[in-house]
Amino acid sequence: MTEKLRMAQYGTKHGHAEGVLQVMLDHPEVEVVSVFEPDEARRAQVENSDSAFGKVQFVDDPYEFLDDPTVDCVTSEGTNKESLGFTEEIVAAGKHVFYDKPAGNDYNRFENIVEIARAQDTMIQMGYMFRKHDGFERITNWSRSGFLGHIFQVRAHMSTSLPEKNPEGIQTGKEGVSHFKAGVMYDLGGHMLDQVVWILGRPNKVSRFFQNSASETREMMDNTLGVFEYSNAIATVDIAAIEVKPMARRFEVYGTKGTAIMEPFEPADTIKLTLEEDQGEYKKGVNIIKIEDRARYIDTFAELVRNIKGESEQLRTLDHELLVQETLMRATGGLAG
Repeated sequence: MTEKLRMAQYGTKHGHAEGVLQVMLDHPEVEVVSVFEPDEARRAQVENSDSAFGKVQFVDDPYEFLDDPTVDCVTSEGTNKESLGFTEEIVAAGKHVFYDKPAGNDYNRFENIVEIARAQDTMIQMGYMFRKHDGFERITNWSRSGFLGHIFQVRAHMSTSLPEKNPEGIQTGKEGVSHFKAGVMYDLGGHMLDQVVWILGRPNKVSRFFQNSASETREMMDNTLGVFEYSNAIATVDIAAIEVKPMARRFEVYGTKGTAIMEPFEPADTIKLTLEEDQGEYKKGVNIIKIEDRARYIDTFAELVRNIKGESEQLRTLDHELLVQETLMRATGGLAG
């Protein structure tokens, strides 16, 4: 039997924290050692609950796992305000890290953390959950291979519907998200930028447009747009926090030989592929392609396990993780555009 990787979780307040923990618990090659939550009230809320958190041991000090040489990897699952500091501690302890998005609001600090990881040959995998999404994989492969010709436009729409108040114990309502001046763009924009820069690279210029259109929390930017200019292409990412459910999450790529439109991408269903000429198995004109609706986190986390065991190459390099975060910071005002 394959020896299991020993993993731990630092923090429980990220919106994806419970889902990621459940994926760890379900993975046959992973042993979840423990979880640390610094907020005593939050720990009391979840420690003996019916959630995934009720299935694990909580510890009083993160160094119980950070100083344990048998622990291979730690997931960083604090709030957007906490997570950069948590990740810094994990990397300083010499561990691999699954770091749930975004990578903080201090690009220089994140860059330094990445360089420490690079020097000690440990991995940082950001929690951008669409890297093994069937539709995004197909579209980015078509885009990067030249199948769609020269890509001149990308449009990404990933809106959500956030409650006005924070749910108990976490900061994922408009009140919590408003802590960052870019609001919902800061919270979700990295998911789409992860795909945009994978296709187009680093933009030459970034412009941003933020509004509070309908939220009672007046400092909350609930209707946002980023425009990313390239020498021969334009990409737009628009994200709102006030869209009616079910959200019309959409990803569109336009090339000189073909167009790929996926709507919605959650739940995944089909891609509309339009081609100038027959290409391989696809015909000139409109092709409706059925795609698999894969659960979040499972495949990307499984890939991280294979990476740590030396069985596969990383889905994205550390340079890509830096580029996504730099682009997000340019879009949200944390760096000059």
